[in-house]
Amino acid sequence: MAKWQVSHGPFESYDHLGESNWSLLVQAVNHWHEPTAALMRPFRALPDWRIDDLMISFSVPGGGVGPHLDQYDVFIIQGTGRRRWRVGEKLQMRQHCPHPDLLQVDPFEAIIDEELEPGDILYIPPGFPHEGYALENAMNYSVGFRAPNSRELISGFADYVLQRELGNTYYSDPDMPSRKHPADILPQEMDKLRNMMLDLINQPAHFQQWLGEFLSQSRHELDIAPPEPPYQPDEIYDALKQGEVLVRLGGLRVLRIGDEVYANGEKIDSPHRPALERSPVILH
Repeated sequence: MAKWQVSHGPFESYDHLGESNWSLLVQAVNHWHEPTAALMRPFRALPDWRIDDLMISFSVPGGGVGPHLDQYDVFIIQGTGRRRWRVGEKLQMRQHCPHPDLLQVDPFEAIIDEELEPGDILYIPPGFPHEGYALENAMNYSVGFRAPNSRELISGFADYVLQRELGNTYYSDPDMPSRKHPADILPQEMDKLRNMMLDLINQPAHFQQWLGEFLSQSRHELDIAPPEPPYQPDEIYDALKQGEVLVRLGGLRVLRIGDEVYANGEKIDSPHRPALERSPVILH
């Protein structure tokens, strides 16, 4: 039997897994469980757009995911039980897949080797190899940060350009330079083509709208259940007058660039936007 196995839920039972050497990971718990989402509040001192989600891991003795790298900042909060954490230097490391759904690194020499107890917090910067193993039944809460790479940014902006049918300028060269061989692409031609692409990004209004929409999108599903039929404004007004309270949806990303507000991948266009910008439900 392979040393490492990965199964994806939902699960109905864990009895067959035994009492050692397994872990259960649940992503974006803050989207679905309001008390857990409260753990995110102390991190609101950091920019909202950089905070991603809260992952919970439950591990029995010996349980872990092996030595690995994360390319984003993470704070690991020890809930119940004890867990040993090892962190190595940020070096160039060989990565390999002992299972198609599991990316690990080779063993490393630790610069941090600690046992975390309930209430302890460990911060691991991006690119530092680390591994954690439960010493007893243990619960960990991981606050992960969003760190888009260049490929994601280019792909996201390209989608925006295509959806809005931007970039309709065609290449032309009325003063086409001569060349020794017809197969040659000249440096000035490469520069001109590159500038056509850069001109799309260098449109402040479009870049801002794309960025607000892109960064306000959640990477995980939200607990959205649209009412049928939709609420009418007077129904909401009456409910608030009767003492009902609005609660911000767990995991909803609401961001502001200048005077514009973006939520869940959309720009909010409303005659009441100034009130929305001041609303504690929206921005707090």
